[in-house]
Amino acid sequence: MSVHCVLTSAGRSFSRSCSTTGLLRRLRPSPCSITRGNMSSKQQMDHLERTANNQRQNTVYPAQVCGITNESEAVKRLRLTAHPDFNFKAGQWVDFFIPGVEKVGGFSMCSSPGLLQREGVVELAVKFANHPPAHWVHTACTLGSRVAMRVGGDFYFDPSPSDPAVDLLLVAGGVGINPLYSILSHSADLLQLSRASGGRGRNIGSVHLSYSAKTTDELLFKNPILQACREFPDKLTCKFHVTQQSTDIEPHLQPFVNSQRITEEDLRIHVDPQRTLCYLCGPPPMIETFSQTLVNLGLPQDRIIFEKWW
Repeated sequence: MSVHCVLTSAGRSFSRSCSTTGLLRRLRPSPCSITRGNMSSKQQMDHLERTANNQRQNTVYPAQVCGITNESEAVKRLRLTAHPDFNFKAGQWVDFFIPGVEKVGGFSMCSSPGLLQREGVVELAVKFANHPPAHWVHTACTLGSRVAMRVGGDFYFDPSPSDPAVDLLLVAGGVGINPLYSILSHSADLLQLSRASGGRGRNIGSVHLSYSAKTTDELLFKNPILQACREFPDKLTCKFHVTQQSTDIEPHLQPFVNSQRITEEDLRIHVDPQRTLCYLCGPPPMIETFSQTLVNLGLPQDRIIFEKWW
């Protein structure tokens, strides 16, 4: 794979004292031979190998950490100042290069392209793991840390103004919410633009999110999700599913929470074979089960888009 690295140091808020050229020299990927083929859900594969068949951009861009928050006990949310030429589609991920860390991370962006356009930043939510890139995020990453990113992935929602409206069904399990929150936020941004232009923007259908986690504490982005749904109640809806909740559910969440797993009936009411486009992201067994369920409900296979994270 031929990789072009951006060597300019003129970023949105990059200090001139930083040697971007030096950073990218340390982060330049080494040539490698990648075996491509089918794999089972149980195989443990490196990110670059696992995504070898996915499209990715040719350019690696520098980035700088400008915010770190605890999204949950196990998940940190990074806010990164991006290079002016950095761009992505809602739902895509990045190859994440860290100085001094040999392994390359693979993290879905949880922010929308609109946030990048407005503020020049992207956001990643990373769950704690012993895998070196995730471990670095939780143990060594600080404000000002410099990294580099390359965009990739075939899992995205990027409608053009001429596209007919579709109804989105987003089904997430655990941290599989990351790319789906990006898609939901992008949909909300498009609805804002349509409202501001008097309906002359993209023709956006309805969006429903079914999101499952063990407890409400592990439901990432739940408050901004509810805020978006309240802003566009006729377009955006959500249902949270918790499977191991042992404490009382907060009153403001109760109308949106179901204390059981996502069922076929939960999906059925949001499936129209002619209009629905479904995005699934979560543990492989969940994806395999719901993909078949959706087919059984009459949704064509080419309208079921999924991404498995190991």
